Amino acid sequence: MERVSIKPRAIQPDLEELISVAADRPHGKTQLLKKLSNFTLLVIDEWLLDPPDEALQSFLLELLERRYDAASTVFCTQYPKKDWHTRLGGSVHADAIMDRIVHNTTWIETGTFNMREHQARIMP
Repeated sequence: MERVSIKPRAIQPDLEELISVAADRPHGKTQLLKKLSNFTLLVIDEWLLDPPDEALQSFLLELLERRYDAASTVFCTQYPKKDWHTRLGGSVHADAIMDRIVHNTTWIETGTFNMREHQARIMP
């Protein structure tokens, strides 16, 4: 059996900040899209913690379009998937983003157990 070595690459966790910085450079957004599109696995943490503005919606749509059927994306969130469309703004952009997320998706429900609450009860 062949052994595969995967070298993780880390990026800043705040996607909105990355987009803002990229917008100030010539071709910055295009370069950022290319970089994020090329990750084999992209983890988006705190997904929809804050509702995205129109610029972020457009960026997400383009990013997910480029990654569709080409790479894996993990969305970590506290919100149930039934609320995502509304949190994305409920617009045509939200429809398009959700279309790219829900097809060919594996959903992993982790239940309602909250590790922070559990740890708070056992810590003095």
